[in-house]
Amino acid sequence: MQEQDELPVLLNQAHRHAVEHIEGLEARSVFPTAAALEGLTGFDEPLPAEPSPAAEVLETLHRIGSPATVAQTVGRYFGFVDGGALPVGVAARWLADVWDQNTAQYVMSPVASHLEEVCEAWIVDLLGLPGGTAAGFVCGTTLANFSGLCAGRNELLRRRGWDVAKKGLHGAPRLRVLAGDDAHASVFKVVSLLGMGTECVELIETDEQGRMIPDRIPDLAESALVITQAGNVNSGAFDPVGAVCDRVQSVGSWVHVDGAFGLWAGASPALRSLYEGCERADSWSVDAHKTLNVPYDSGIVLCRDRAALTSAFEASGAYFQWTDRREGMQYTPTMSRRARGVELWAVLKSLGRSGVAALIDRLVEHAGLFATLLRETGFEIRNDVVFNQVLISCEDDELTARTLERVQASGECWCGGSVWNGSNVIRISVCDWATSAEDVERAVAAFVRARDEACRGPNG
Repeated sequence: MQEQDELPVLLNQAHRHAVEHIEGLEARSVFPTAAALEGLTGFDEPLPAEPSPAAEVLETLHRIGSPATVAQTVGRYFGFVDGGALPVGVAARWLADVWDQNTAQYVMSPVASHLEEVCEAWIVDLLGLPGGTAAGFVCGTTLANFSGLCAGRNELLRRRGWDVAKKGLHGAPRLRVLAGDDAHASVFKVVSLLGMGTECVELIETDEQGRMIPDRIPDLAESALVITQAGNVNSGAFDPVGAVCDRVQSVGSWVHVDGAFGLWAGASPALRSLYEGCERADSWSVDAHKTLNVPYDSGIVLCRDRAALTSAFEASGAYFQWTDRREGMQYTPTMSRRARGVELWAVLKSLGRSGVAALIDRLVEHAGLFATLLRETGFEIRNDVVFNQVLISCEDDELTARTLERVQASGECWCGGSVWNGSNVIRISVCDWATSAEDVERAVAAFVRARDEACRGPNG
């Protein structure tokens, strides 16, 4: 069996491996090489019959695993709207892992409960949300969307005299669910999990940038769940949430904002026009890993009606020990969970209000630089670059696809593809604090080389 006094030794070993990994990032391929991926077979073995020395286990993990990681923190990773990780957040996360706190109840971790209270207040203030707005700290935006829409569903049914927590959905009054026809996939996943059926979602027409058109929302005789987004996953565009609220809140509809990466625009004075109206919604989801660069995983649900959120996740047990302080399990679907508030607090404390705004503005600036340089080199920019997303294409779908394939294979940078308004595009997401103007220029050069190779054909 391992001994407690091994922990400092193992942490020092992990530190050495981590430093070696960091120091080698700049020189390595952003996506793992074929040899590194083949090396993963080194993990394939029957479960050992006997214990293995802990130091050897860490050595094996580093030797085989580190080369096969995707270098998301190097500044030239532009895929899937995945952010990087600020150093202070990583360090705080290491400390929190040593603490190993369970945030279900105050008595399990007073420090985690207190830090969640502080982070809640800071984020509500930072985003200009109504006083008293509650926050729950979850694993990502999908669960944050689930939590906000669960609170909304339950509250709307409660207003109609139906307690869904006790009675379930069978026989419940029907709730209409509206979303833009370019809503994120997680929205439909959540609607399915909530038992409301993806086929029942009424899709509202969007414009050429993927923004919901409020005038296309049908007249509502009674309240509905209306799902908007702050930051289209392709174009980065923001729904006109204020205009949507004008249209649907008169009948008591619940407006939710899926703001995975874009809701942070509310923390930048320069971007407030994008965010305007978002503060009028009833619930919001946001991911602190995307844009804010808190280490994975760090989703946040925000809800104007604290009671609606906590009542959605009520639980009882004779062994629970309640206090008059924040009980984390009341704000999320999960009970036991790690202390995500530690690294979130560290990042917010380190950056401060002006630092958060500067980080967001820097990402937007680099997205704009991407668009400018790519346009100058003959790529077509397919979206209005308003936030951190850039969509580009070549002369035709086939050339776009071949160019993307070569960019990904180059190791210089990495981004993904998508389909936008019926044609192939390359999707660039600028989300990492470590990205510099030089990184952008280096990536653009890789795009140009990839397109030139693609134009020469398979043997070029």
